[in-house]
Amino acid sequence: MKQVGKGIAKIDGMDIATGRPVYTEDMIPPNTLVIKILRSPHAFAKIKSIDTAEAENLDGVECVLTYKDVPNIRFTLAGQSYPEPSPYDRLILDEIVRYKGDEVAVIAATDEKTAALAIDLINVEYEVYEPVIDFEEADSHQSTVHPENDLHCNFDIGMKKENNIACTHKVQVGDIEEELKKCDVVVEETYYTQAQAQAMMETYRAYSYFDHTGRLVVVSSTQIPFHIKRQLARSLEIPSSKIRVIKPRIGGGFGGKQTGAVEIFAALVTQKTGKPAKIVYSRKETFTCTNSRHAMRLKVRLGADKEGNIKAYDIQGLSDTGAYGEHAPTVFSVAGEKTLPLYNKTNAVRFMGNVVYTNKMPAGALRGYGATQGTFALESAVNKLAKKLNMDPAEIRLKNIINEGETCLTYNGKLLGSSTLRQCIEKGKELINWNEKYPQKELSNNKVRAVGMAVTMQGSGIAGIDTASAGVRLNDDGNFTLLIGSTDMGTGSDTILAQMAAEVLETSIDNITVNAADTDVSPYDPGSYASSTTYVTGMAVVKAAEDLKKKIIKCGAHLLEVSPQEVEFDGKNISATNNTITLKKLAELMVLGIGKQQLVGNATHGSDVSPPPFVAGFAEVEVDKETGKVDLIDYVAVVDCGTVINPKLARIQVEGGIVQGIGLALYEDVKYGKKGGLQTNSFMTYKIPCRKDIGNIRVHFEESYEPTGPFGAKSIGEVVINTPAPAIAHAVYNAVGVTIKSLPITPEKVFMGINK
Repeated sequence: MKQVGKGIAKIDGMDIATGRPVYTEDMIPPNTLVIKILRSPHAFAKIKSIDTAEAENLDGVECVLTYKDVPNIRFTLAGQSYPEPSPYDRLILDEIVRYKGDEVAVIAATDEKTAALAIDLINVEYEVYEPVIDFEEADSHQSTVHPENDLHCNFDIGMKKENNIACTHKVQVGDIEEELKKCDVVVEETYYTQAQAQAMMETYRAYSYFDHTGRLVVVSSTQIPFHIKRQLARSLEIPSSKIRVIKPRIGGGFGGKQTGAVEIFAALVTQKTGKPAKIVYSRKETFTCTNSRHAMRLKVRLGADKEGNIKAYDIQGLSDTGAYGEHAPTVFSVAGEKTLPLYNKTNAVRFMGNVVYTNKMPAGALRGYGATQGTFALESAVNKLAKKLNMDPAEIRLKNIINEGETCLTYNGKLLGSSTLRQCIEKGKELINWNEKYPQKELSNNKVRAVGMAVTMQGSGIAGIDTASAGVRLNDDGNFTLLIGSTDMGTGSDTILAQMAAEVLETSIDNITVNAADTDVSPYDPGSYASSTTYVTGMAVVKAAEDLKKKIIKCGAHLLEVSPQEVEFDGKNISATNNTITLKKLAELMVLGIGKQQLVGNATHGSDVSPPPFVAGFAEVEVDKETGKVDLIDYVAVVDCGTVINPKLARIQVEGGIVQGIGLALYEDVKYGKKGGLQTNSFMTYKIPCRKDIGNIRVHFEESYEPTGPFGAKSIGEVVINTPAPAIAHAVYNAVGVTIKSLPITPEKVFMGINK
């Protein structure tokens, strides 16, 4: 292959490096109204009265909007295909505020200073309620976070809102209790994963205006332009045909921008005033008033025979969705969906539990999307089982993992189409020098080095639900335009999709212009989430390019007066035995009267399977026994993502995901006070790892070939975040014998464990 498999530089790489790309805020014209939000100072309260007169009379204030001024229709901000499984439990502005930072009023003014001043002039009287802060107490709490009667669910998700239960989930195959009784060894442990912030560089922002035809245009830094369009149509009661959403370049999302945090407020102000309006969140607002990873409690029971054959495992979970239920059922279900198949020699498996409402910032999507939490719990339990059986943790995994061509209890007879996880484990052992370093080695100065490991799986798109469309157009100059609706968040997906089109059309990537994510221009795409872009959108691009190639050959054959079977196309020329026409000439003719049509290839693709990528992760740490400080010395990630479309960009994806996983393992923690105030609302208080914190990261690919993927590819974006937490926790245990069951792994926890 000439394009696929090559480490081609990102098509926008130099522009990004030199500051040239246009982000949302760069597109905002002068004299646009500035929006600020008055936010609740209480975690749970009802607005008894609100006086906006003084603020409205302030010179420069265009409008002040409260719950009395907006549509009274419930919706969800979760960026998911319709009908969304997330509950419709939001209003644009509500009489009840459910977390510190919840929206009370929307102010629009001619400048930022005036808007900020107007906030202080609004007088609000609250009836304060007892907040639900501890998610383990939500079910039995005296307060009900959502007492309203008009809350709506598109499906029966097991909601019991009177008990603060947003949804329930259960998957079980086989008799868990009976199988565990038969096991020679059973380990049981409860693990906690914390909320984690996405911490993307570009905060949330959007601006809106009416175009010359009176249609509402919203420009936003979002992962989900088509879902945003649907959210706006429902919440503002505007026909969808009257809305256009444009996504310019986006400075990172990591799942956070799969939730529509700001677009509604800009659109609302434009709708009310008829004027352009912008909203740009500060870093504090981004930390405090958007979304984070779901914190979870996961109780694992794992049973095996004396030889280390895992016969049954049971995971019972509790997830904290915060004040609203965006992504509540899906994140929780993925925690089981991406762990139950991993060890497939079982006779019984179960994943079950509840997702509860609390009076904290809503949880949402974050890279890994539940699989991260489930992997930490399961892999920690597997490492504990290996210790109890006195087995090498790598060997117990090699004995039990699902292999290519096999099925598992939850796959309903479907076979795993591709996997090199076994080779990933073997290669990882070699790279980390496992046989020599496991489990640990004492150093001088009260320091000890140790290694740990974990494996994981994810998915590639959402089987049977999400579909993507693509178009490839032959332009009159012989070049191509690729039309897609997916979102490049800095991942390089525009480049990868262009590589696929170029490979099919036998041309250079330089001859392809990518036009992405404008709901008026782009074909439908659900957006960039669920590890779907390479696998789902990629296959749509391949099919569209193949469709165009067939049309080029057919039209070329017609002009050469031969049958299509007699024609060869090499990307530049359409040739028959004694005659040739250049692609450029064909393109010219197709837009003239002789051609009658411009050639465009179109395709839509969805998949009934979600083939899992795999990672084997190996960590080497150094622990100071006097302080409990953990330093990550080396991390090896061996990845099976099918065919690697672009090795350079794939490597960057792995490295970035590993760093975020290290942050989850050692540093990051969204913390709340007893009354629900967020304590980690800046980069001064919310610590993410810097380059000096992450040690050495080494990446290796063990390619498989996924028959349902474009050129054999699977996904890579999310799976890479899942192994650091359990692997580092395992290494810490091997170093000093301290089991960390609650993330992050802080020096205090290690020190206290050592000195127990």
